[in-house]
Amino acid sequence: MDFDYAHYMLTDGKKGKENPVGSSPSREAYRKQLAETFNMNRTRILAFKNKPPTPVEAIPNEFSSATHQVKSAKPRRHIPQTSERTLDAPDLVDDYYLNLLDWAAAIFFPLLLDTHVKWAPDGRHIAVGLNNSEVQLWDSTANRLLRTLRGGHSSRVGALDWNNHILTTGGMDGQIINNDVRVRAHIVETYQGHHQEVCGLKWSASGQQLASGGNDNLLHIWDRSMASSNAPTQWLHRLEEHTAAVKALAWCPFQGNLLASGGGGGDRCIKFWNTHTGACLNSVDTGSQVCALLWNKNERELLSSHGFTQNQLTLWKYPSMVKIAELTGHTSRVLFMAQSPDGCTVASAAGDETLRFWNVFGTPEVATKAAAKTSSEPFAHLNRIR
Repeated sequence: MDFDYAHYMLTDGKKGKENPVGSSPSREAYRKQLAETFNMNRTRILAFKNKPPTPVEAIPNEFSSATHQVKSAKPRRHIPQTSERTLDAPDLVDDYYLNLLDWAAAIFFPLLLDTHVKWAPDGRHIAVGLNNSEVQLWDSTANRLLRTLRGGHSSRVGALDWNNHILTTGGMDGQIINNDVRVRAHIVETYQGHHQEVCGLKWSASGQQLASGGNDNLLHIWDRSMASSNAPTQWLHRLEEHTAAVKALAWCPFQGNLLASGGGGGDRCIKFWNTHTGACLNSVDTGSQVCALLWNKNERELLSSHGFTQNQLTLWKYPSMVKIAELTGHTSRVLFMAQSPDGCTVASAAGDETLRFWNVFGTPEVATKAAAKTSSEPFAHLNRIR
């Protein structure tokens, strides 16, 4: 079919008399056939027909809406308001500057009453800081003293932390010392920056940065890249915002350069720091002395322990710092906290000479099946610690 000619016949061929076109029966019949073929006799351009069929959904609506509700409505975790178990700890030293509590593998749980303790990463060896400036290393499996580190400090050692084979010690003399426990000449690096007792020490998870807090209200960040073997290492950041002793320190498990620090009775604040830049990201007045801090390993939450007036443990949502729960039961300031290896249970020790276990962080979903095979109270056979 000649479409150009057909278009002419249907349009131009019928224009006014000013340009008449000859006509014949055959030509008129051809024009009618074209009109019917191209539907030119219709007066309406658009016509409404039956409603199109409803598309078939891959997932029925009732199931998809139910799935959406399940995703959006995550069940709220139940946080017990009372401790699961309470143990007596007679003669526990009520000293804010010591760190008497630590938790390694479930095979052993130490609570030493007048010394600072810290488990090594292998879960077998333990370091003990003494009042006479010495540090002892013990093999917990053989119950044997391995060696005594001397010559570093001039007074009691109240703060310890491990970085692989390096044991970092902080003393009342303000000194911080890195000790390589593998060699005879164990002092390999020193940090000088505190003018009073070092009461808090924490290595970051990467082992690259060390945070130290002191009774001089100072918080220092030290970096391994600035280490010096023949002179005291210079700090990376010297942070002076706290107005009381800084003992409580906790590195964030989900953001490597985020550090939380807590101030003593004259400060009462929890502060958050970017340790790369030294910037203070937030400060929250808790209303009481901050004794210890622990991050939840499975959720974005922070747990703090306090002194007067409520002697409570407070669970905070990060980063909003909204209070999720307050756990009470201790009758004196909650000086020390330790977290179980699975991150679910927290042990607290207070000046009331008791040790309490709290199921504050709950059980992660991946560990639910494994937890069902083990006892929910690993220390059920104990009721007193000496």
